[in-house]
Amino acid sequence: MREIERKKITEKIREMCMSVNVELSPDVKAALERGSEKEASETGKQIFSQLKENLKIAKEDRIPICQDTGMTVVFLKIGQDVHVVGGSIEDAVNEGVRRGYTDGYLRKSVVRDPIERENTKDNTPAVIHYEIVPGDEFTITVAPKGFGSENMSRLVMLKPADGIEGVKQVILDTVAAAGPNACPPMVIGVGIGGTFEKCAILAKKALTRSIDSESDVKWVADLEKEMLDKVNALGLGPGGLGGRVTALGLNIETYPTHIAGLPVAVNICCHVNRHITEKL
Repeated sequence: MREIERKKITEKIREMCMSVNVELSPDVKAALERGSEKEASETGKQIFSQLKENLKIAKEDRIPICQDTGMTVVFLKIGQDVHVVGGSIEDAVNEGVRRGYTDGYLRKSVVRDPIERENTKDNTPAVIHYEIVPGDEFTITVAPKGFGSENMSRLVMLKPADGIEGVKQVILDTVAAAGPNACPPMVIGVGIGGTFEKCAILAKKALTRSIDSESDVKWVADLEKEMLDKVNALGLGPGGLGGRVTALGLNIETYPTHIAGLPVAVNICCHVNRHITEKL
């Protein structure tokens, strides 16, 4: 049995919260470069230039890439042979978020109650997803999610008869309805299958996968490529001002589902698709 001290989880998440908000992962930065080269419109090229300059300033001055430093989403992959000592995992995560957002002078955007709207003043609690796996690994993914793009996301319970064409239409309709409000160029995560809540988690998890990767399932990989092309063919472009590059990437995750259902979730993110993964 491998033991991990609670304080190590807290310190690691503190560091990750601060770093992920000031520097994008290599896959997203590379996708921005490719998008900049592909974009044909002059306005779009100017927007890409501004986005890259913003990234440079954020990295050099260690200030947030975006003023919306998001609600912190944390995926934990925990080996069944790991024992956390010194306190609960949930408390360790939230303390790490609290310290990261306080010590990093990051905007606190979480309210304690969805109706009463009192700010918690430390960006907690985080949204935590747990996965128990064989072995003794402990992997942390931190993915702060801004709400300009989050608000443009969508979940639809299709009928099985709607099939893959229905899935395609949901993706295109969601992106078209989002328009400039999702701050394109965007990254799109899609979840297909499971239940109402499972497909939403799949879509969120899809955003944490490298833009450079593709699904191991052939029809899913083909669909990722097809839908990225179709999304870009909508012509929304950078900033929603027209152009070839509406999305930098589109990832799809799937899960078995019920014979009577076809859940589909589309989680949209702006180009500031923040995600970082580290192991303890």
